[in-house]
Amino acid sequence: MPPVPLTPRPRAFPAVDQADEDGLLAIGGDLLPQTLRLAYTHGIFPWYNPGWPILWWSPDPRCVIDPSRFTPSRSLRKRLKSGVFTITVDKCFTQVMRLCAAPRSYANSTWINEEMIRSYTELHLQGLAHSVEVWNASGELVGGLYGMNLGRLFFGESMFSRETDASKTAFAFLMHLCAGWGFPLVDCQLPNEHLMSLGAFTIPREQFMTVLATERYRESPDWRPVQAINHCTPF
Repeated sequence: MPPVPLTPRPRAFPAVDQADEDGLLAIGGDLLPQTLRLAYTHGIFPWYNPGWPILWWSPDPRCVIDPSRFTPSRSLRKRLKSGVFTITVDKCFTQVMRLCAAPRSYANSTWINEEMIRSYTELHLQGLAHSVEVWNASGELVGGLYGMNLGRLFFGESMFSRETDASKTAFAFLMHLCAGWGFPLVDCQLPNEHLMSLGAFTIPREQFMTVLATERYRESPDWRPVQAINHCTPF
């Protein structure tokens, strides 16, 4: 089935079972904060290359991780015990996004453009989007991640690393938070080797949507206590 065309400021997205075999559901629309929130609420996320129209996805299967079952690797546990990193939450959300958008060794660009940065930053100001930052002993931002929180679910978007295990440390801390808050799943969207090495797995889209239908309406946790302090490893 071809992707469903969207007008700007869409009031609804098509049902996710209309997505094609790759998970592509719709094309067009906009990246306004209210559109992004509507999309996440219905298990849909944007992902497209520079110069392309906006593409909206809901893949089957869906890549997720259960934070209560997350176990750091032996090498990561050793790094965490060393105490070389300090962790903050929501200290510099936009900077994390820009570093996630920076060229990688395997790609000259990412899908994170200025329009996305503006919209997710607005969602951050609304208390819906959050970041985890990792700092080295010199006070340099060397790793981090960002994503969306709706109810008792976190939707991971992207992460970056400038030192060994920095992004894994951010990920491990996110798992620590989400497990403590009783999140049944963290959405990782699409599987890749790195995520699978961290313990991610895939579930049928229908199962993901069932969890989403319940958890999105639960009360979101209060992020302010974890925003207020610097966190040391191990945590």
